[in-house]
Amino acid sequence: MRLHASALDAIAFHPADRRGAQPVAGFVESNNSPARDRLLRAFASSLPLPAETEPQLLGALCQVLQLPGSLVRAQLVFEVACAYELDDGAAQEMAIAIEYFHSASLLFDDLPCMDNAEERRDALCVHQVYGESVAILAALALFNRAYALLWHALARLPIERQAAALNYVERWLGIEGLLNGQSLDLHYAGVSPIGFSSQQVALSKTVSLIRVSLLLPALAVGAPAVELRMLERLAISWGLSYQILDDLKGVYQKPNQSGKTADRDAGLYRPNAALDSGAEEALLRIERLMRLGDRVVEKMVRRLPAVSFLQELCLRLRKEVAALKVDRPASGL
Repeated sequence: MRLHASALDAIAFHPADRRGAQPVAGFVESNNSPARDRLLRAFASSLPLPAETEPQLLGALCQVLQLPGSLVRAQLVFEVACAYELDDGAAQEMAIAIEYFHSASLLFDDLPCMDNAEERRDALCVHQVYGESVAILAALALFNRAYALLWHALARLPIERQAAALNYVERWLGIEGLLNGQSLDLHYAGVSPIGFSSQQVALSKTVSLIRVSLLLPALAVGAPAVELRMLERLAISWGLSYQILDDLKGVYQKPNQSGKTADRDAGLYRPNAALDSGAEEALLRIERLMRLGDRVVEKMVRRLPAVSFLQELCLRLRKEVAALKVDRPASGL
């Protein structure tokens, strides 16, 4: 089977309409950390693209691989794995697997039957360019590759650690976690106020992927139970914080600021902390959650100094919140 050398090489061969993707020049040029630069390259090159791939599917996958987003989850996986001294190659495979899961979930999330979005990551959504059926197939290709990468990353570990890691992924990306959260999100409009809250939706939909990002590498190396509990608490505080921040951006930022379609929650009657309780209360909730996260990180760093990078992520989240002004949102958040 012939393969394109990379996603970028595939684009050169691809005859389909490329309206959805932005220029690739400088794609891996970054003033960020070496780990992020490495993950950017790995994200673009870890999905084999056979030369015989149908052109529309090839184009959809190339668009996804060109536009990796923030890679926050991949960085969490990679840095936690390295802190626990997991094999470097396995850490990268695990990180890209989680990021492929996330990217696939966004392809589904943007579909007309879900959020009916028009833009994602400063480009037309994949289904807008290549059609809904191709977007679904592209998402399935990403899921399939993610599981393959995950299996390969875990293959050399003791069987009990493999089982713990894979069971955790199945739990939080499956019916108990991400899938249930998406269904709660879709049916939020028909639920009474005492049914379930936007926080319950966020716990399943958003927190689940943060949980997997923090806990998967720790489970793979057999981290102590006390550290697993700390990482669980951190995942909840960070996941809810990120969701509330995203809710605020969705309400108060324009598409050129957030990089995606605005006002979808209000138009579709979806859960949104800013709409439910107002911007000021939403910001206060983020502050309370961040304080909880700060305390967990402080304890975690005392036990395992190699995870000190978590303190930098705390600061980054605080900077994002500080930059978001409800009456005049900052650009580029």
